[in-house]
Amino acid sequence: MQRIENIVFGLRAVILAILAVVTVVMLFFAVQLRMDAGFLKMLPVGNSFIQTYFQYADGFGGGNRVIVVLENKKGDIFTPEFLKTLKDATDDVFYIPGVARHRVTSLWTPNTRYIAVTEEGLEAGDVIPANFQPTPEGIKTVMQNVLRANLVGRLVSTDFRSAMIATELLEYDPETREKLDYFKVANLLEQKIRDKYVSNDTDVKIVGFAKLVGDIAAGAQSVVIFFAVAFVLTCLMLWLYCRSWILTIVTVSCSLCSLIWQFGTLHLMGYGLDPLAVLVPFLVFAIGVSHGVQQINMVGAEIAAGLDKNAAARATFTFLLRPGSVALATCLAGFATLYIIPIGMIRELAVTASIGVMFKIISNLVMLPLIVSYVAPGAEYGDKVRRAMEARAKFWPFLASIAKPTQAFVFIGFCVVLGAVALYESRDRQIGDVHAGAGELWPNARYNLDSEYIADHFKLGLNVMNVIVESKDVACVDYDKLHFVDTFAWDMRNVPGVQTVVSLPAAAKIINSMWQEGNPKWAALPRDPTALAQATSSIASSTLLVDQRCMTLGVQIYVADTKAETVKTVTHAVEAWINDPKHQRDDLKLRIGTGNVTITSATNTVVEHAELPMLLYVYAVVMTLVIFVYREWRGALCCVIPLILSTIIGNWFLTAASIGLKISTLPVLAIAVGIGVDYGIYEYNRIQRYMRMGVSPYNAYLQALNDVGSATMFTGGTLAIGVSTWTFSALKFQADMGLLLTFMFIVNMIGAVTLLPALVAALEYIWPLKRKPLTEEEARAIRHAH
Repeated sequence: MQRIENIVFGLRAVILAILAVVTVVMLFFAVQLRMDAGFLKMLPVGNSFIQTYFQYADGFGGGNRVIVVLENKKGDIFTPEFLKTLKDATDDVFYIPGVARHRVTSLWTPNTRYIAVTEEGLEAGDVIPANFQPTPEGIKTVMQNVLRANLVGRLVSTDFRSAMIATELLEYDPETREKLDYFKVANLLEQKIRDKYVSNDTDVKIVGFAKLVGDIAAGAQSVVIFFAVAFVLTCLMLWLYCRSWILTIVTVSCSLCSLIWQFGTLHLMGYGLDPLAVLVPFLVFAIGVSHGVQQINMVGAEIAAGLDKNAAARATFTFLLRPGSVALATCLAGFATLYIIPIGMIRELAVTASIGVMFKIISNLVMLPLIVSYVAPGAEYGDKVRRAMEARAKFWPFLASIAKPTQAFVFIGFCVVLGAVALYESRDRQIGDVHAGAGELWPNARYNLDSEYIADHFKLGLNVMNVIVESKDVACVDYDKLHFVDTFAWDMRNVPGVQTVVSLPAAAKIINSMWQEGNPKWAALPRDPTALAQATSSIASSTLLVDQRCMTLGVQIYVADTKAETVKTVTHAVEAWINDPKHQRDDLKLRIGTGNVTITSATNTVVEHAELPMLLYVYAVVMTLVIFVYREWRGALCCVIPLILSTIIGNWFLTAASIGLKISTLPVLAIAVGIGVDYGIYEYNRIQRYMRMGVSPYNAYLQALNDVGSATMFTGGTLAIGVSTWTFSALKFQADMGLLLTFMFIVNMIGAVTLLPALVAALEYIWPLKRKPLTEEEARAIRHAH
């Protein structure tokens, strides 16, 4: 360490000059970083549902749907004015970039047809004929055709006051061949649809992934404001702690420099910033502040001990490089483990955060002490720090008493009970959305109100799970196969949370009755292959119920919402039916395939299965690094057990606050663990050194509190205050994360200053460690640091 110190500080001017040039260059690239959203990167690659999705999305519809609903606020939809508005809106949706035009469906599109029984036989045609005239007779014809086509609850609301335009988006714009700009699509939906057609007579509802990310991006403006508020609060709290504007500015500036390097690197790597990952930059900044506080805390202590600014900076660099590197390496490992989750957005977030933490090693452990060696205050500041330390020292004996054996065992017992209660109370934690609509937005957000309206007035909305039925030969003329599919559809229709089920057999029953003069008694599947062919031949592949060869069928299960419990119930019902031995067949295979509910189910499953391995990897890294650096397995336990307890309590908090564990909250738990490691490592670094001098755990912890106790508690409190302002955000997921992080910062800080020393004392009492005597050089270094 002494050699490293001599090299670094011998070249400090050169190193700072290089870092300044790098910062300027990276700033040029950082300002070019843009938000980037993509539907495909939200899919959990490798999941069996998603494999089926990619195989059948083209033929049976994907999950990237957009639904536009026009509501007549002064009557029903069967008026000339409303039908003209619906036609114009359909045309505008048709020409929005990225729209799969063959999938645009409304009353005006040619793929919306009816079949009716008349005196002359069967009659078929477009619901709104090509020669439509807005006369009373023409309007009456449209009304009849809507009823004939059974569109009520599908393209027409159950109260006849609204009509739907449904389509899908392609990941790449077929005209430009470039990746679809979802923010542009969201803006066009607002400008060309909502703003254009909302009036005193008409209202517009729009839902879909593109609209959701657009609303999140719009809400990101408030994210910037709250980041600014948190930044200002952090600066003020930092100044109140160190009472030096110079050290405050240096600490904050070093953390900001690493953000500039991070953003510039991301742009050079071709990454953007996902709307759901906008919280990561501030959290990485918070990690930098956490380490920066430890640095300026020791600098102040060294100046108070009589050292000049250069010597104080050198001592700080040498003493904190090892614990700081261990803590940041653990944070880095925590973020890196997110990469095991096979979701593109999570993996981008893992890369983004890992890069930021990696740069913190340079900015906060090297750059900061080098700058401090030039600009740190002098002896007067040392007197101010000494008085503050003496004032705080009156509180430390009381807190340090937790490192006495009796108090330690009592407190550990309390923590065991607390962990057991938290584990029990978190048993009902939800994996996925807890509330209906988009969990990223508040319930009263326009998007969620639109979703609620569509769910209440239509049976066929945005939320659909398509089950793919694979047949070894033609299924349309095989009664046994269609009856099997019809039985499945009927059973699924009776599952709680399912609004309706659409299938080929159901449509074939209706057509068969039409061939029998519309007699409802004939609304059944005919057993004769010829009659079945007659009943199914008019059902086109554009209905997404059957492919052109009639060897693959689609069963569309429309679900009321995408709440975790609803999705889990429906998915388990489908899987249980498919896996039931009495439903096993050699000639038919059912697979959960396309639709946004399928994607939600797959995502929730991946998150649930990835949570425990991810946390175990983080804990394993913490233990490995602590054992490697400090050569004590007991120290590894002392650092990890508080993290495990805080994670369990965090899950309890998620349950109590009705926050689901999903792709936007899982990374936050990893981040909270990473920051919790910082607290523990710095505490244990001091305790271990003083215990090597032969003092008791109580005295070692008392001296550690004098050194870093105030810095640890200040960091936890400051970060908690900063993120607590997020609870007022226009984005619900940011408000939820503000609550979660505020709670986790405080819990981790309390764990570091209470449970960690209690564990050290308990282990020392049970199993006293025979320590190798210090060398004279080590003892002198420790005495100097103290």
